[in-house]
Parts: sequence; structure tokens; C-alpha cells
Amino acid sequence: MPRKGRVTKRRISPDPRYQSITVAKVINGVMGGGKKSLAQAIVYDALGIVEEQAKRDPVDALEQAIKNTTPRLEVKPRRVGGATYQVPVEVRGDRALSLAMRWLVRSARGRGGKSMAEKLAAEVMDAFQGQGAAVKKREDTHRMAEANRAFAHYRW
Repeated sequence: MPRKGRVTKRRISPDPRYQSITVAKVINGVMGGGKKSLAQAIVYDALGIVEEQAKRDPVDALEQAIKNTTPRLEVKPRRVGGATYQVPVEVRGDRALSLAMRWLVRSARGRGGKSMAEKLAAEVMDAFQGQGAAVKKREDTHRMAEANRAFAHYRW
């Protein structure tokens, strides 16, 4: 966090094939070591697989998967009088979107076997249908926030 002024949000340009900012953000999330062309190939292959399986626009399916993975609540640690409480707070829109994409990519990487494109496509299809590891992560986050609702008055 800067001492002076505000941080300006960087504008992200849409991806070349679908002209979608969401797809561009997923590509950036998949990218490792600056290898953007490899990340683009992986995401485009995954979206091709999703289009075959879902029989609909792959960008719509991806956005629905992200919507199903987006958290509304999370817990943040708050130190009060020597004790640390997990305080439930609402998630800002940009952070919620970032968490959803991060969980999708991370759970796709955690799947066994196959190529990354196939793993990402399978995770997107699972999230599209409201199941899978990324959606489970969102439900666990909500469950944790619900369990710590008693500490909501420590919100700042």
C-alpha cells in the first residue's frame, strides 16, 4: 500500500480470439514465467474442449463457472486484546473475481494426469455445473464465515 496517493487500476486488454477481458484474465492466471503464448494455447484448447462438451459459447460457460466459484464472504484475522478472531467480511467485487479465477486455475493444476488444457476444461465444466474443487473451496470459505458469524461485530 502506498503512503501517498491512490493505486491506479491497470487496464487489461481483451484477448485476441474472443475479445473478452475475462478470458484475458484467465490467460494471465494460467501464465507462468512470462510464457503468455503457451498460456494462450492452453486456455484456447481448454475453451475448445468446453465448447464441444457444453454445446454452447465457451466464454459464457467460463463466465458462468467463474460466477459459480465467486465467494460473497470470507474471513479476515482481526487481533483484539491479545486474541486473534476470524472476522467474516464481504468480499469486494474485484477481489471476488480474482479469487474465483485463482481457485479455478489452482484446482485445475491439482487434478491428476492429462494435459493442462484438459484439466482446465474439466474444472471449468465442473464449476459450470456447480461442483468440483473450486466450488468446494467457495463453499468452505462461506462455511468458515458462517461459523465465525459471532465475531462479526469486530468488523472494521
